[in-house]
Amino acid sequence: MSHSPEARTEETRVPESVYARVGEEVAARADRLWDVSLALHREPETAYEEHGASRLLADELEREGFRVERGVAGLPTAFVARSDGTSGKGGGPRVALLMEYDALPLLGHACGHNLIAAAGLGAALAARAALGGGEDGTGAGTGGGVGGGNGGTLLAVGAPAEERGGGKVAEVEAGLFEGVDAALMFHPGVYDWARAPLTASAQIRVGFHGRAAHPTGSPTEGIDALGALIQLFNALGVLHKRLPSGSHVQGIVTDGGRATNIVPEYAEGLFGLRGGTTTALEELVEELRTCARGVALATGTTVEVTDVGGRYEHFRDNDVLSGLFAGHLERAGIRLSEPVPGVYLGSSDIGNVSTRVPAIHPFVAIMDDDGSDHTPEFAEAAAGARARRVMLAAAEALACTAVDVLLRPDVPERAWGRFREKATAGL
Repeated sequence: MSHSPEARTEETRVPESVYARVGEEVAARADRLWDVSLALHREPETAYEEHGASRLLADELEREGFRVERGVAGLPTAFVARSDGTSGKGGGPRVALLMEYDALPLLGHACGHNLIAAAGLGAALAARAALGGGEDGTGAGTGGGVGGGNGGTLLAVGAPAEERGGGKVAEVEAGLFEGVDAALMFHPGVYDWARAPLTASAQIRVGFHGRAAHPTGSPTEGIDALGALIQLFNALGVLHKRLPSGSHVQGIVTDGGRATNIVPEYAEGLFGLRGGTTTALEELVEELRTCARGVALATGTTVEVTDVGGRYEHFRDNDVLSGLFAGHLERAGIRLSEPVPGVYLGSSDIGNVSTRVPAIHPFVAIMDDDGSDHTPEFAEAAAGARARRVMLAAAEALACTAVDVLLRPDVPERAWGRFREKATAGL
């Protein structure tokens, strides 16, 4: 929706009774939400293979009255569930509650996506019920409206393949977030941080073509593609020393030849690039291309540089919305702070959403900061008692933040104003 910066809406407040109703709705579903989280944890599914997880979540939403569209954005395991205003025209503010549910190869839910999914599900169900989901707008939670007749749309977005490929990248490109005023999710971690310091990232494949030959019988006839790839690694090692904070290159050899008695005619590397901003990433990708072309020229090889999957943009936190979330989370005794300066926690396709609409991605700890995600210990923690408490607290805080957007006209206006300020400043 469009908001004019000149026309400021007077700040309004949501009755505490509505927030209390949200808490009651989450509490009433607590055991079921935890069962969903544990079901996902027991049966981890990797990127684009989350058929069971997608079906489970979509069925839960459909059962409580959401209209579910499956297989959106050309992704079989993606979905969108909608609960429109009682007018049926979908007017008013639009809030998207995001759910991730892919797991890591070999490590299962070592990033806690089972908790993200369950919290997003709980937030969507609780917000809809608390805002009057009944057809008569009374708050009965049984029909198709949100907001007791005030309009507005609540979306629950199933976003697969965050760990590899980027389901949200495809969903953004498909226009799924057009008209959305707030995209809300949380992420379990080892810190209690109000916003996510997430970099932009890209996967780049570099392939060198040379000429095969016998290294002893006809050494001058060969053009060593593997040697060229090794020289690229050396060049990037020098480049790495002068990269700004938040930027780095990490590469692996994916094809280094077939036999030791044949000069490799083809060699390939896969490189993960990160930049503190999307612009910094684009500059780094261009530096990689320049290095690869220079190595090819020096070694007599030819080179191909191609993207693998969609690029993740840097995350742009909307502090209007993240401040509201943090305030609601304090009800559960969890206080969020600002991230430690200069510390980055990876990349995510939520970045591509956040550069188009106001978004939040706070971290809430499920284990102490001497641990780390993407480890077996974190996977175990994602099914523990602390994880349950965090998931339920996050579900309630997300639902209350969604309520703020739907019932307080000043909130989406201020969120969009802050969004534009950061976009203009290149943040």
